[in-house]
Amino acid sequence: MRLPMQIPRPCPVNSTRRRFLLGAGALAASAGIPNALFAHTGGTPRLVVVILRGALDGLAAVPPYGDPAYVSLHRELAIAAPGSPDGALALNATFGLHPSFSYLHERFAAGELVVFDAVASPYRDRSHFDGQNVLENGLAKPVGSADGWLNRALAALPRGAGRPVDRAVAISQNVPLILRGEAAVISKSPQATPDVDEDLLTRLADLYSKDDWFSARLSEAVQTEKMMDGSAEDAARTMAAARLGYPDRTGAVARMAAELMRSEGGPEIAVIEASGWDTHANQGGAKGVLATRLAGLDKALKTLADGLGPLWPQTAVLVVTEFGRTAAINGTRGTDHGTGGCAFLLGGAVRGGQVIADWPGLGPKALLDNRDLKPTLDLRSVFKAVLDEHMHVDANTLARRVFPDSSGARPLQGLIRA
Repeated sequence: MRLPMQIPRPCPVNSTRRRFLLGAGALAASAGIPNALFAHTGGTPRLVVVILRGALDGLAAVPPYGDPAYVSLHRELAIAAPGSPDGALALNATFGLHPSFSYLHERFAAGELVVFDAVASPYRDRSHFDGQNVLENGLAKPVGSADGWLNRALAALPRGAGRPVDRAVAISQNVPLILRGEAAVISKSPQATPDVDEDLLTRLADLYSKDDWFSARLSEAVQTEKMMDGSAEDAARTMAAARLGYPDRTGAVARMAAELMRSEGGPEIAVIEASGWDTHANQGGAKGVLATRLAGLDKALKTLADGLGPLWPQTAVLVVTEFGRTAAINGTRGTDHGTGGCAFLLGGAVRGGQVIADWPGLGPKALLDNRDLKPTLDLRSVFKAVLDEHMHVDANTLARRVFPDSSGARPLQGLIRA
C-alpha cells in the first residue's frame, strides 16, 4: 500500500511528477538554522560523484521504519525507529537515516542533503558488472556505448576564461567508465593501494550471487583478507581503523579529491569510488560490517566537505550505487542483489532537507518479483537535474547526447539553490 503524502513545506518542483516530498525542511526549521547559511555564494560550480560499488542496502542506509512490513522482512537487520536504542536518525514520520550517518543527518538538518528512495537505474538483471555499466554509461542497457554520461556532459560544459585545462579527475588507479570518452580527464590515486583486485572480486561476486553458501564464503574471505593481509602491526592498524569507521581508503580518497579541487586551476568535477558494499553474509544492523562501512562513508563525506572549505557552498555531491538489495534477509544473515535502493545529493549548493520518494511500500503485492523494493524514480532524472541546474548543461544536450534513450526520465526540479 502507498503511504500518505506528507509535505511540510512547499518546494519548487514539477507538479506533474508523481512523487512524495517527505520531511522537506522540517528538521532545518526546528534547528533554527540561520538564513545566511542558505545564501547562494556564486562561483564556478563543483560536482563530486561517489560510486558505491557492490550495491548498498538502501533499506538499511535509509530505513523506512514507518512501513509496517519493514521489520518483518529485514528482521534482525532492520533499524529500529527513532528514539529506540541504536534507532534511526529521523528524517520524517516514514524514513530515517542509519545511526552511523550522523554527519549526513546534520547536513539534512542544515538544508544541505536530499535523500532519494525507491530509486534505480533502468537496469533490472542484478549483475554487479552490468549494473555498474548502466549506472555509468547513462543508457538503458549495459552495452552500446564505450563512454560515460559524465564525460559526455563534460564536453558540453560552458567554456570560458579561467576554466582549468583538466576539468575532471578520477580518484582511482584507472579512469572509470563514467568518465571515459572524448573529453580529456585525469586520474590520481593515493599511494596506499589495495592488493586485492576489486574488479576480480566484483566478477566473483556476480558468479556466486545465486548461491548463498558460496556468496557467504566469498564475503567472509574478503573481510578476512582485509584484516589479515600484511604484518601483525598492519592488521592491528586495520582493525583500529575499522573501529573508527574507516575500513577502506574512502577517507584518504576524499581528502585527495578536495585537495585537487582546491588547488590553483584544479578540476571542477571529481569521481570517487568506494568498494565493499556487497553484503550477502553477516551484514549486521545498527552495528556490524555494514554499519562500520556506513560510518566510514559518513566520515569520508565530512572529510570532503571540510577539505573543500570555501568551495563547499558551490559544490554538489552525488552518492549512488548500482542497485539495491532484497527486502528480505537471506539465509546467511545478509541481503542479496535487488533493484530499488537509495541515493544522496548533498552540498552547499543543494536545496536540501528533502526526502524524495514515491514510496511503493514493502507489502507482498508491492514488491518487484516478490523480492525487491520496486523503483519509482529513474536515477537519470536526478543526474539530469544536477547537470541542468548546477552544471548548466542545456536540456537538448542532456536529452540527445548525454542520456540519448531517456525520454521517460524527466529531470527533477528544485534540487539546487537558485
